[in-house]
Amino acid sequence: AFDKTGTLTYGKLHVSDIIPFGGVSERELLTLTAAAESRSEHPLGKAITDEALSSGISLPLVEGFKMEAGKGISAQIGETQYYFGNEKYIKENGVSAADDASALLDRLRSEGKASVLISDGTELIGVIALSDTIRPEAAEMIRRLKDMNTTSVLLTGDHRKAAEFLASQVGISELRSDLLPEEKVSNINVLKQRGKVCMIGDGVNDAPALKTADVGVAMGAMGSDIAVDAADVALMDDNISKLPYLKWLSNTTIKTIKGAITLSMCINFVAIMLSVLGILNPTTGALVHNAGSCFVVLLAALLYDRKYK
Repeated sequence: AFDKTGTLTYGKLHVSDIIPFGGVSERELLTLTAAAESRSEHPLGKAITDEALSSGISLPLVEGFKMEAGKGISAQIGETQYYFGNEKYIKENGVSAADDASALLDRLRSEGKASVLISDGTELIGVIALSDTIRPEAAEMIRRLKDMNTTSVLLTGDHRKAAEFLASQVGISELRSDLLPEEKVSNINVLKQRGKVCMIGDGVNDAPALKTADVGVAMGAMGSDIAVDAADVALMDDNISKLPYLKWLSNTTIKTIKGAITLSMCINFVAIMLSVLGILNPTTGALVHNAGSCFVVLLAALLYDRKYK
């Protein structure tokens, strides 16, 4: 099970579109959003803040900052309470997107872009869209996992159209979108009914799912500390092309363990029969037993130089 941003993509988001409504300028919209998002740890917020700072914009004072994981943030700037987040979050706070704004959002999503909607509590005042780059090794990695009889599933908080765009690019046919952190956990529990589940993610929102999965893999270089702590494995260089190797090594290790146990039990069984027949005495029996232990160690040592194809 894969998260999207920062996992199948680089997570190096950049602002691609600033679209104001109702008389607000692009600079004003970017200033308001960056001021609020400067308090957020989300990759979208960091990208927007970086865009504003690189443009030489000084950020106003923010008060009453509040974050709802997987939805958005709210903050008071000046005398106005603003809301920044997805369409569902904005609607929950009393503002619905007009038909023309909905059409705009659909177009941005079909282009694989993530959108942050901005509301002043009474109307939608703008949209900031961000684009990301798909990791070039993602499609080959998914194909290799498929060849290893492994099903890949996309679990993301992004809108379905944006998720479908990425899934089609990397070759994932099964996806779940618009997920809150707790919904990712419930989806992991559903997937666990079908078999062992490995979750790969990088963000704070992924930490509960990483902990719930049978195996959690975190993107170690750019992933959040919480995600890395919750995971069982950390990819220190964020190279997802190593995931098929990780799966192959796991399979090979289990086969080696089972083979070693079988060999050890067979040697012990034969030794017991030879002892009953009087062929082995205590001294030769001890030697055979130690020889079995040495064989087990040698089998395990073969993993060290086992070549991955």
